[in-house]
Amino acid sequence: MRTVILAIGLTTTLGAPAFAEGVVDARAAQMSANGAAAAVSGGMLKGEIPYSPAVGKAAIAAFDATALSFGLMFPDGATSKEASPKIWEDRAGFDAELAKFQEATAAAVKAAGKAGPADLDAFKAAVQPVLGTCKSCHEHYRLDN
Repeated sequence: MRTVILAIGLTTTLGAPAFAEGVVDARAAQMSANGAAAAVSGGMLKGEIPYSPAVGKAAIAAFDATALSFGLMFPDGATSKEASPKIWEDRAGFDAELAKFQEATAAAVKAAGKAGPADLDAFKAAVQPVLGTCKSCHEHYRLDN
């Protein structure tokens, strides 16, 4: 029995760095997709890209996908050059920021409906709170590169 417990402990310990690295890579990919959604959203909000309900809905869906899974991307030990140590030091604060992001994306999804926000004003009303939560979280929990 002790051998089994020791083997499980060693496997878990030795596998932890690889797991954390995989999570960091997945987190970076997810943030890259989020960044693309933010760039398209910003382009439409600034009038640099013509507004499209389908594109607006896709951007909102990308934000929501991140919001729904992002909390899983920060287990202990999954540090990176972008992630502030404050994430783990102030986990309750980070989780509160994540909850705001989730609430904002859920509201945006609801506002988008089946076909996406009907016009730029509707998109703006739906997506600006989402972008505000991104900014707030980055100000507190992201390191500048």
